[in-house]
Amino acid sequence: MDLFVDVLLDSVLDTVKLIPFLLVTYIIMEAIEHSTEGKAERLIARADKSGPVVGALLGALPQCGFSAVAATLYAGRVITAGTLVAVLLSTSDELIPVFMANRAEMSRLVAIVGIKVAIGLVVGLLVDVVLRALHRAGDGHPHIAELCERAHCHCATIDDEEPEEHGHSDEHDHAEHSHHHHHHRHAHDGSHAWWHILRSALVHTAEVSLFIFVITLVFGLVIETIGQDALAAALGSHPVRATFLSALIGLIPNCGASVAITQLFIDGTLATGPMLAGLLVSGGMGLLVLFRTNADQVQNIEIATFIYFVGVVCGLAANMMGLVL
Repeated sequence: MDLFVDVLLDSVLDTVKLIPFLLVTYIIMEAIEHSTEGKAERLIARADKSGPVVGALLGALPQCGFSAVAATLYAGRVITAGTLVAVLLSTSDELIPVFMANRAEMSRLVAIVGIKVAIGLVVGLLVDVVLRALHRAGDGHPHIAELCERAHCHCATIDDEEPEEHGHSDEHDHAEHSHHHHHHRHAHDGSHAWWHILRSALVHTAEVSLFIFVITLVFGLVIETIGQDALAAALGSHPVRATFLSALIGLIPNCGASVAITQLFIDGTLATGPMLAGLLVSGGMGLLVLFRTNADQVQNIEIATFIYFVGVVCGLAANMMGLVL
């Protein structure tokens, strides 16, 4: 019992120390997202064959939910499969906030983000090339009207200047479109905008703090029970197993997955290879939104499996090269 109390208190103190840094980081991230609202979506939607390049770069930006936006755009066939893959692989999710909160070396953070962007860009371009060669790239036209019949995704915001081309011609969609623009303008209004930013930052901070606390508590108990050296040896002596497991954890559509992987990497428990595998796969809520908005579930499973495969292969390659970040 004394062991549990000691670990519990240490976990609480460690988490409390991180909260101010998390809050500041999320306020900055929310402000960036608020100031660029809608611009990233329009940019990636108009990127054409360079979509994977744009998607990989935008996916690395410290803003919440872009992978979910990309999944919705793909469900409406506004972007290609390669662009979606590029976004999912490059999305940092909670990597940046956890690194900032732990005051870890920024050079390591930059290196990880750079590797994720490079892999996302290359793999995304290859996916589009292969799909075009196999004549599986679709008809090249967006299908937003069909998407809007399945879910209320406000996809008219992709192109505010040309709403008619997206099939929003009936009275109900027009009313919904007008209401969305009214809300959009209102959200940019002074104090209301800053309250929205602060509220979102507080929610994210609370969620991630809770995940960090739970992870710290669980692994603290594990380490105290079996010993830190034994745990490190188990993960270090089985890098292949750790890579496959980390990638599986990364598939969980929740910020807790990337929080756990990043925290274990910073603590030195997880090596570079398994960390890369997990963080490449950890695309935020992107896959969850994809399964909800894209009607072809077989296709969704193929994309999720492919993302997992890429993460594992890259993680194993990092292990073989002895890469240390």
